[in-house]
Amino acid sequence: MREDRGRLVWGPLVQGVLIRRYKRFLADVRLRNGRVVTAHCPNTGSMLGCSEPGRPVYLSRHNHPARRLKYTWEIIEMPTSLVGINTIVPNRLIKIAVQEGFIQPLAGYSQVRSEVRTGAHSRLDLLLENEGRRPCFVEVKNCTLVDAEDGGVAYFPDAVTTRGQKHLMELSRLIKNGNRGVMVFLIQRMDARVFRPARHIDPEYSRILKNVVGEGVEVLAYDVRISLEEIIVNRSVPVEI
Repeated sequence: MREDRGRLVWGPLVQGVLIRRYKRFLADVRLRNGRVVTAHCPNTGSMLGCSEPGRPVYLSRHNHPARRLKYTWEIIEMPTSLVGINTIVPNRLIKIAVQEGFIQPLAGYSQVRSEVRTGAHSRLDLLLENEGRRPCFVEVKNCTLVDAEDGGVAYFPDAVTTRGQKHLMELSRLIKNGNRGVMVFLIQRMDARVFRPARHIDPEYSRILKNVVGEGVEVLAYDVRISLEEIIVNRSVPVEI
């Protein structure tokens, strides 16, 4: 995967069919030639709604001698969209989009830093800085769950996330200290109409999100344009808290 003019280019992908995902980080895939391989699954969530056995999937291959698993699962093909499942992608894509001024609410910052420590035991994804402006701390979350039967509602999280709850509270703490705090949900698919917190999955996350928004934390959601060649941040998606 490489950056190229505001997008991420996958490189050659290997097609297969998902047999099963297990132990969170492993997936057995049957390739088109019939061979079964075990691929790294770069997603710590439940992958609810996008890890069904029998679905077409696409893998990247890595030949580094130190790698135990030569394949990485990148995409699953769902009925209404390709879905990017690699949780490394959102941070990289949002950083690129911010640097190029594509995300208007986050435009106008000259410096963008990644993986910024904000406390003894806390770290956030991005820090945006510019002389004469408040520092802007940004946390990016990967969203893959979309309820097509409900008209295309994207939900986060897809499992209870105490870590995600802590990130929200850290953003709230930072804005109380005079900074700007922004929560960005990147929907790695093309069939979302609106974004909502998943109250039915993690009611505490939803409650905290509503509280911190009331305290000044901003919430943005974007979808992507994804193909078997590339993935790019596409458009702003309405947020309903």
